[in-house]
Amino acid sequence: MMTASILTACTGQGTGRGEADRETFDYVVDQFADLQVLRYRAPGFEALSLQQKQLLYHLSEAGLMGRDILFDQNGRYNLIIRRTLEAVYREYGGDREDEQFKALETYLKRVWFSNGIHHHYAEDKFVPGFTPDYLAGCLQAIGISHLPLPEGQTLDAFKAEIFPVIFDPAVMPRRTVQSGDGDLIQASANHYYAGGITQKEVEDFYAKLKNPEDDTPVSYGLNSRLVKEKDGRIVEKVWRVGGLYTEAIERIVGALQKALPFAENESQKAVIGKLIDYYRTGDLKTFDEYAILWVNDTASVVDFVNGFTETYGDPLGMKASWESTVNFTNWEATKRTKVISDNAQWFEDHSPVSERFKKKSVKGVSAKVITVVALGGDCYPATPIGINLPNSNWIRRDHGSKSVTIENITEAYDKAAQGNGFDEEFVWSDTERELIRKYGFITDNLHTDLHECLGHGSGIILPGVDPDALKAYSATLEEARADLFGLYYIADPKLVELGLVPDDEAYKAEYYRFMMNGLMTQLVRIEQGKEVEEAHMRNRQLIARWVYEKGKAGNAVEWKRKEGKTYVVIHDYVQLRVLFGALLSEVQRIRSEGDYEAGKRLVEDYAVKVDPVLHAEVLARYAGLKLSPYKGFVNPVMREVKNKKGEVTDIRMDYTEGYTEQMLRYGREYSFLPVYND
Repeated sequence: MMTASILTACTGQGTGRGEADRETFDYVVDQFADLQVLRYRAPGFEALSLQQKQLLYHLSEAGLMGRDILFDQNGRYNLIIRRTLEAVYREYGGDREDEQFKALETYLKRVWFSNGIHHHYAEDKFVPGFTPDYLAGCLQAIGISHLPLPEGQTLDAFKAEIFPVIFDPAVMPRRTVQSGDGDLIQASANHYYAGGITQKEVEDFYAKLKNPEDDTPVSYGLNSRLVKEKDGRIVEKVWRVGGLYTEAIERIVGALQKALPFAENESQKAVIGKLIDYYRTGDLKTFDEYAILWVNDTASVVDFVNGFTETYGDPLGMKASWESTVNFTNWEATKRTKVISDNAQWFEDHSPVSERFKKKSVKGVSAKVITVVALGGDCYPATPIGINLPNSNWIRRDHGSKSVTIENITEAYDKAAQGNGFDEEFVWSDTERELIRKYGFITDNLHTDLHECLGHGSGIILPGVDPDALKAYSATLEEARADLFGLYYIADPKLVELGLVPDDEAYKAEYYRFMMNGLMTQLVRIEQGKEVEEAHMRNRQLIARWVYEKGKAGNAVEWKRKEGKTYVVIHDYVQLRVLFGALLSEVQRIRSEGDYEAGKRLVEDYAVKVDPVLHAEVLARYAGLKLSPYKGFVNPVMREVKNKKGEVTDIRMDYTEGYTEQMLRYGREYSFLPVYND
């Protein structure tokens, strides 16, 4: 599971490290639409050995080879649209200062950022700021030879097929629909399913494969597209060498093979080798073997994620998007996560949930703080700030989990946000602003540590309960469970005792920030009139609104107006902790028992609807700050340094590449799939 950035990425708010921390490194690369693109640094990279640097280099290449896969997973037409617009951007010789060309450029930048034509977070289809006639003129001007048309397709046929996808708001309006009583599969534009297959047919197909008595089930459907053929047969098209996406997967495997000689130890070599086996076979049992090897490799400095991993994009939470991160351990910062993992059993034993749902023995919890050097797939350009894997419940139960906090990413968010005026606009008073200034960076990272290291790994699913029982609500409820675990414990005196926070006031910074964001400021990420759709946002609103509703009678938290503006005011932080614990207990029960109806009610009642008056106010106030509610990153460029014999003598980081420059280069160097992958 991934943790999206709650503070800086969602709101543009800084975490209070102060103006003295500003450095000459230019974190901001580009800004357009509702997006800001940043750089991140990789401090400590230069001190690594040449072997470790070369391992990172080849793993990073593997993390770029699969870029096209995510575009296709997000929508059948994404690749042909992206490559068409890239051709126009490169080749068009007309007036590039024309407002319509500038609008086309912005649209292309958004397609790059979201890995497709739907918003990466809100999931609505982009509205072009240019007309069909203008695009048709551009295509005519550059000529058919520059366009990525399939063999035999005419320009007129291309326009007839693609223009409605771009311009008609009724065609493929949402990438993923995750709630409601309609057919979620047919309402979603993503490419995890095809052939007109229905939600019931999908559920029936996988229900026949599952054995309720199997205590170690594979993750059914994780690495395949489910297709209804013309003759009515339903088949899985597996993503593997020789199968669907083979052109890109073969390149991933090739880069992984180049990484093998530089593995730090036999354990890491076994991990990479097993991942290669999985890509070659598509066998989900092999994937589980890989996941077990990966979670047990805790000694290596270099680490990575590469593959079909997270299922947020599937309405039913089964099929995984392709992603990659490549990193090395930040040993100094890891000291705090080691303290957390070393005390995992204490946290499990003292959780407010029912004893029936607790782990009697917490196994294999490892946690570290990492420095990422390359992001790919569903982690690029927008990236999580924390990751906890593997997602398989039985592997967590029997072998444990590995959790990371990506601190060079949180640092980049923080540095780019300093002095932007957000706190002054939305935080109630100097008292809360001082809490955030003093403790915000500490508690933000610590909440991520607790969320990933312990939250996702806590609790059990009762025997016989289907891991997919919560269906479309699973991702929201799982993120809520992990967030609540972190919120409950960040206020515990045990954290002061362990030296993780400086005093018993620090947690208040996280409580205030979380409630303000969940109730109000994350609304800057939603268009006027829309509801909350994304799982992490739903999670935060669910928690904040439930706690507000239950806490207002005791005056724990309230809305206040000042100078015509609305603010969140917390009066009783202790009562808030009690309420976080109560909600954690109920969400854990829902997950442990697979109580779909209770989970659905919780999400639909608290997580989805938006107060239109408050929403309009928040949008207006935020607009005045000239900030971007969403942020992502360009990767540093890793360059091999060779001697006259052609031997690699060093790997160096180049932080100068711009956003458009990087996206165009990736389009040239890492595009391996055909435009249609049926």
